[in-house]
Amino acid sequence: MISKFKIDSTVKKINQKAYEPKDTAGLTKNSVDEEYIILQEKFVKLQEVFYASKKYSLLIVLQGMDCSGKDGTVKNLLTGVNPNGFSVENFKVPNSEEIGHDYLWRIHKKTPVNGSFVVFNRSYYEDVLVTRIHKTINDKTAFRRFKEIKEFEKYLVDNNTIILKFFLHISKEFQKEKLENRLLSPEKYWKFSETDLKERSFWDQYQECYSDVISNCSAKEAPWYVIPSDNRWFRDYIILKIVVKTLEDLNLKYPKLEGNIISLIQELKAQK
Repeated sequence: MISKFKIDSTVKKINQKAYEPKDTAGLTKNSVDEEYIILQEKFVKLQEVFYASKKYSLLIVLQGMDCSGKDGTVKNLLTGVNPNGFSVENFKVPNSEEIGHDYLWRIHKKTPVNGSFVVFNRSYYEDVLVTRIHKTINDKTAFRRFKEIKEFEKYLVDNNTIILKFFLHISKEFQKEKLENRLLSPEKYWKFSETDLKERSFWDQYQECYSDVISNCSAKEAPWYVIPSDNRWFRDYIILKIVVKTLEDLNLKYPKLEGNIISLIQELKAQK
């Protein structure tokens, strides 16, 4: 089932309309509730071994339109995980120092160290999305950056970083419902910004740009997954399933104790 949402690196151009935001692969929430709990338990244990072994690092990239649920994905995915082993980073408009460097300079500093997870809640892909929509870069520059990003990701992978990229795919109707809910609920006012409505007016352009991004930047070593996200429970389930499967495939073990265990125990017993 996971392969259904994974973008093959040989695909020249994906069609966003071929992916249904309401898709649940024929499953219902009740049918996966028990498995979801098991997956959460596995994830916690796998993260502990991952942290202890320090052989790899894991970078999870979350992209999506406003209201696609990036914050909720982070919250639900990392429930119960040792906070020493992960961090969440997001990237806003570059400051004056960042603008003075190449667009990937500020990104590289935030990539994970061995043994840790880092989630990018929005990422370097904003530099080929928002910038392209608002004409601060042209198409030629965007397609050049696609190649640069693929090389950057390959470099990270070659240095033991595992990269999972998730596009949280929602419908325009779903986004409208969520925006209206924010305006009608005082406790959610803080989530709303007038720029949300401005960006919504570029919906079709964003869909086209995301198609270019996913088609040009999905590689075998750093794949994109298009995750149907109108149903939050399915979004959380399928992402957790992919992450757990990825960690299981590493077959990591706890590091062995250095030194002779018997002599260490005897030394400890001899101490006051």
